[in-house]
Amino acid sequence: MISKEYFQAKKRILYIIAITCVVLSCNNPSKMEGLTYFTQKEKGLQTGGVKMIPITTPKGNFNVWTKTIGNNPSKRLLLLNGGPGMTHEYFECFESFLPSEGIEIIYYDQLGCGFSDNPKDTSIWNLARYVDEVEQVRKALNLGKDNFYLLGHSWGGILCMEYALKYQENLKGLIISNMMSDAPEYGKYADDVLAKLMDTKVLDTIRMIEERDDYTNPKYMELLMPNYYAKHILRLPTDSWPEPVNRSFGRLNSSLYVTMQGPSEFGIAGKLETWSVKNRLKEIMVPTLVIGAQHDTMDPEHMKWMASEVKNGTYLYCQNGSHMCMYDDQDTYFKGLTDFLLK
Repeated sequence: MISKEYFQAKKRILYIIAITCVVLSCNNPSKMEGLTYFTQKEKGLQTGGVKMIPITTPKGNFNVWTKTIGNNPSKRLLLLNGGPGMTHEYFECFESFLPSEGIEIIYYDQLGCGFSDNPKDTSIWNLARYVDEVEQVRKALNLGKDNFYLLGHSWGGILCMEYALKYQENLKGLIISNMMSDAPEYGKYADDVLAKLMDTKVLDTIRMIEERDDYTNPKYMELLMPNYYAKHILRLPTDSWPEPVNRSFGRLNSSLYVTMQGPSEFGIAGKLETWSVKNRLKEIMVPTLVIGAQHDTMDPEHMKWMASEVKNGTYLYCQNGSHMCMYDDQDTYFKGLTDFLLK
């Protein structure tokens, strides 16, 4: 027969274990956050975090798609995709790193992209209107200076810089990922550095196709994919590119891309051709992380300089990465990003 003393001793041991677990949890905030990270934010019909947000434009009202993952009132990260014209989908790798740190992720397809409305009106493909759109999205999601982190990648980097220059009082932090602050200098880097790394015969053929304005020629992408994309966009064999990246490229809005960026991969030739904020970076006062990569289409030295120009800047250098270093230098990228967000 089991004695009364045995049950009392067992009860004491279980009590000690319970108290120890509570103490350890209190000493590890991320564990405590994990208890509430997936708590439902809103009552009523649940949509998996998806929310369509109405926005106003000079050409009427439209809806843009957003999706929130997690629940952290103090660290909410809104992601601005590149292109212009790509989708949120290539950011899906963030789900492998940020939820475990308790960081709330907000996907967002800009107007004309992905699951958002596509007005098919090139007159509203302009930078100032997109800045206004981001502000409308911010208000709809109740983001503010105590929790709002904004990350822009590539074209999204242009957008987040412009947003910060107009609305930085709403930001807790800014992340400029893989985007220079001056379009003409980006074009110069492409001509003076990247083009010279390419096989001369390949480059001559690419230039000939561009001179003929023959961008739909299958040969153009056939040459660019192994000789440029696989070396400077995402440093993996193109047949091994991650599915979220391929899915995002597959949904590219080419009208938006060509209107803003231009048809060539060597620099910018569209509406953004003369864009520059390099002389205004000193106006950005919020904590800012600038991310550059050795093999990027963007000059990593320019990115380093940008971090020194903003008032409170940090530079993250991805030595093994390219334009999508969230994939080809993941450990460096996400360690640096989470360190910044958790400061």
